[in-house]
This record gives sequence, structure tokens and C-alpha cells, in this order.
Amino acid sequence: MINLKDVQAAAAAVAQYTIPTPQRQSPGLSARLGVAVELKLEMRQHSGSFKTRGAFHQMLALGAEALASGVVAVSGGNFARAVGYCSGALGVDAVVCMPENAPAASIEATRGYGAAVELLPDAVAAFARADEWVARGRSALHPFDNKEQIAGNGIVALEILEDCPGLTDIVVSIGGGGLIAGIIAALKAAKPAARVWGVEPEAAPTMRRALDAGEIVNIVPASLSKTLGAPFVGQATLDLCREHLEDLVLVSDLDMIAAQQYFITEENLNPELAAASTLAAAERIKDRLPADAQLALLICGCNDSPADIAAYAQMLASATS
Repeated sequence: MINLKDVQAAAAAVAQYTIPTPQRQSPGLSARLGVAVELKLEMRQHSGSFKTRGAFHQMLALGAEALASGVVAVSGGNFARAVGYCSGALGVDAVVCMPENAPAASIEATRGYGAAVELLPDAVAAFARADEWVARGRSALHPFDNKEQIAGNGIVALEILEDCPGLTDIVVSIGGGGLIAGIIAALKAAKPAARVWGVEPEAAPTMRRALDAGEIVNIVPASLSKTLGAPFVGQATLDLCREHLEDLVLVSDLDMIAAQQYFITEENLNPELAAASTLAAAERIKDRLPADAQLALLICGCNDSPADIAAYAQMLASATS
């Protein structure tokens, strides 16, 4: 199980390669939700998401000899970008196996950072191809079910507490669960009374299904939010969420799009749907928060393309007209 010391060690290991991301109060959302709200802008991290922290930590933990043989990863989105960025910064030869339906912007960005991209028919084929690379000597990097990745993600919680020591509640989106696992591990050790709320798309309820079943369940994600489209969660994440999660909120794709549009028009931010989901969830739980709550919304990434954002806005307009 990941603990606070693991997260603190990760913070020291990646400090020279990552940046502390901004955190700011939101008067508009504070008025809207009825409690003090802060936005943790992890979308400002290198490569545009929190994934970079854990990707650096995974690579550095491998050691020089393993890195010299190269790494391989499977991702259709933010982890691909992160691996590309980190491999370029560290001078590591990286191959990222991506499904053909991955967002074009993520494919281009991953290549632009310096990683080699192999496109496969689907995620199953991508994982199979990655296994072939591992058999040939490369080290595998996992997007969420990895101790170093989770510990790297937990650094975000340390920064949030530094900027908001009175934090009482935080909302975190769940894909494969590596982010919320890191947040729980760090936050519950440093501030046990703080409440952690999870959010998933109704069309990709990976953690909800696992919690209900009491074990990891494979699903077929169908949400527009590809970065919240993991087919399963990790065991460590499931264990942490079962013990510490205050509640898990399911939101629709339209809820996330509406929240994304709010951030664009009212906060001058362009979060991806996964990041905007935290506001959609906060709308659902606001009546359950005490008046003196200090709520943080974790804005985890910003890698939806302008074309995607425009298409989502059109969908919302059509649905509400």
C-alpha cells in the first residue's frame, strides 16, 4: 500500500523535472456552491496533466541500466503525452503503443515530444504489442496501476495542503484510479479528517462497478471523456477507495460538457472533460457540505483539442435547445 513517505520520496525524486502547479481561489464557484472553493490547476503541469509526475517517477525508479534499454507504454491520451515528454527530458528511448482511435492531438503531441508511436487496431492489440517490446528488453510503464505512478500522483495533494492548510474536502476524477489513490494516500495520512469525493462518468463507471462487486471488474467505457475511459481500476486503488472514499458521484457526459463550458466562459480555463467532471460532481454534493467547508476541485488536465471542445459545446446546445 502506498503511504505518505512514498509520496514524499516521489516529490524529492521528481522535483527538478516537474513544476508546482498553480492553485487559486474561485469567488464565482464559491458563490455558486456555497462554500469556499479553490482550483488546483494541475492542467498547467508539463504535458498538460498530472500524469507527468508519475511518469517521471516510474522512469527514474527503473535506474540507468534499465532506461538504457528503453521503455514502452500503452495509452490513448494523457499518459502517452507524459511518457513522450519525460522520455525526451531524460533522453530515454520510448515507444508508446496507442489505439488507432486515440485523439489525433495526443498522437501528434506524443510524437512531438520525441517518443515513437505505434498505432494498433485497439487497446487489446496495443497491450499485446507492448508485451512484445517487453520480451525484447524494454521496461513497461503503466498509466495507473503502478506504485511509483501512484506515489507521483500523490504529490498533488502535498501541494494542495501547502496552499490550503484548512482543506476539508476535495473532488477527484477517476479513470484507472491512480490519481485518486495517490491523493488518498497523501491526504488521509497528513489530514485524516479531510473528505475525498470521487467522480466518474455514467458511461464509464469503472470504480463504481468494482466497489459494488467487491473486486476488479472489466467494463467497456463509452464516455466522451477518453481520459476517464480505463477498462478497469487497480487493486491498490480499489482498496484505498473502499476504505477512505467519502462517496463516488456519477455524472453524465452533458454534465461534464456544461462544467467545461463554465470554466471556459467564467474562469478563463480550458480543462478537458475529465477535469471539468469535478465541478459537475461538486454541484451534486454541495448540499452535503458544511457552510465552513474548504473545497478543492482538482483540475487534472487540459488536453481536449479545440475541435473537440467546439463539438462538445454544439452537443450541449443541441441537447438544451
